[in-house]
Amino acid sequence: MTRNGIAKGKNSGHVTTKRIVSKPSRRVGAKSKRVGLVRSIVREVAGLSPYERRILDMIKAGGAAADKRVYKFAKRRLGSHKRALAKREDIKNINVQQRAKK
Repeated sequence: MTRNGIAKGKNSGHVTTKRIVSKPSRRVGAKSKRVGLVRSIVREVAGLSPYERRILDMIKAGGAAADKRVYKFAKRRLGSHKRALAKREDIKNINVQQRAKK
């Protein structure tokens, strides 16, 4: 509702311009360059957590249903479908990078 500057009536009140501000919920999770750099350095220094090492071993062992087993394990540890899929892809990329180094 636009204000018309009149004290009484339907659109009463001081005339203002509406500010367009994005909701915090839309900004959450947007990764900046700095955050990406810090996370990569932490990963480099700290390495993989024990459950991530176990996932990596499952991927290396392979087998018929390795992807499904990895997914189910990650889902139990992380709590959601989306996070489990993302973690599986992340660890697969780490495996590819390790194989490329050798």
